[in-house]
Amino acid sequence: MNNKGIQLQKIGTLYSPHKSLNNIPIQPKWAKGVKGRIVIEPHFVKGLRDLDGFSHIYLLCYLHKVRPYKLIVRPPIDNKPHGVFASRSPSRPNPISLSVVKLISIDDNVLFIENVDILDGTPVLDIKPYSPTFDVNEIMRFGWLENFNGDIGSNSS
Repeated sequence: MNNKGIQLQKIGTLYSPHKSLNNIPIQPKWAKGVKGRIVIEPHFVKGLRDLDGFSHIYLLCYLHKVRPYKLIVRPPIDNKPHGVFASRSPSRPNPISLSVVKLISIDDNVLFIENVDILDGTPVLDIKPYSPTFDVNEIMRFGWLENFNGDIGSNSS
């Protein structure tokens, strides 16, 4: 086993109107219309080739302000405790976020995005195009979320 650990490098920085951890939307669904931008490090700009043909992208980010992690969490949409891996809590052993955002445009090394639920200044680790061909699956079960009606603050208790 390699004991050197995992090393990642940021490819850019995300800028958003969310300046503190308080009141950040819990998912992009509740951040409709919230605009932001990603400034890509100059040596990664070539990797943006053809990305402008996609309407939505996945963002993988390092949640640099979230600490410490918890293995049991209470999601804001439910008052019952759940295992962190059965939730989308940012308080994780590896604080990495996954968001699908709308890609508005690209200007050189700046991506203009919408539906942003991420803290200003967050390091971006990776970008991938969203594709229903690859990413949409038939949902068979979705655990404790089956009773969630889509409203923040609602729960199944």
